[in-house]
Amino acid sequence: MYSFEQITVAIQDFIAVVTLNNPPVNAVSTQLMNELTQALDTMGSDDSVRVVILTGYGKIFCAGADLKNREHITGTPGGLNQHSRRTRELFHSIRECCKPVIGALNGPALGAGLGIAASCDILIASETACLALPEVDVGLLGGVKHAQRLFGHSRLRRMMLTGMRVTAPELYRLGVIEACVAPDQLLPEAQKIAAQIAAKSPLSVQLMIETANAIEDMSLRDGYRYEQDRTAQVAKTEDAVEARRAFVEKRAPVFVGR
Repeated sequence: MYSFEQITVAIQDFIAVVTLNNPPVNAVSTQLMNELTQALDTMGSDDSVRVVILTGYGKIFCAGADLKNREHITGTPGGLNQHSRRTRELFHSIRECCKPVIGALNGPALGAGLGIAASCDILIASETACLALPEVDVGLLGGVKHAQRLFGHSRLRRMMLTGMRVTAPELYRLGVIEACVAPDQLLPEAQKIAAQIAAKSPLSVQLMIETANAIEDMSLRDGYRYEQDRTAQVAKTEDAVEARRAFVEKRAPVFVGR
């Protein structure tokens, strides 16, 4: 089901590890965008996947846009519009995936790489990782809107105006990432979090993800009302009934995804 050239996919115990693999810096090429978007869309309906871990091959998570081929991509009629649309949909495919996506940043995530990271549900990072918006140095604008989900006003403005890199220890201090670990502990830490999520009701997790995305830009009143309505929906599922029964009976629940 998953056969690609610039990403790899490995699935075990309901956890899919998706690795960006476009050497030397995992730049966001047209092919990588298309493959990653397709993979995430497919995983949304794949019952063998409950959680996705997104990481990069080598020492860099993603160095951003493929600048070497940018003129070729955008120089044709309609090319820029198509490229912009593909980039938007790549980020949305991560954010809107109905399976939780854990970003395991093995190294720098720059420009579009930051946009990929910001679209994930949970972030952890190697001590060698960093986030940055270097577009100011190459005559472009970056994913500032996506970065607003991670950083406060002053830090974000400094990043976009200077290209400064925010290191993993600082990201942890700011609460942007959940863990800052040694490089060899990155995937084990991601796997630990993923296993905790995979043990929950897949239907409940899916509805939680959809709800969190829907209410993100709502007012407090409208958002909480929406959440209450979805809570009532979740409570009627077989998994919810099983969860409550297992709690009373002091045993582990057995979820069926209904």
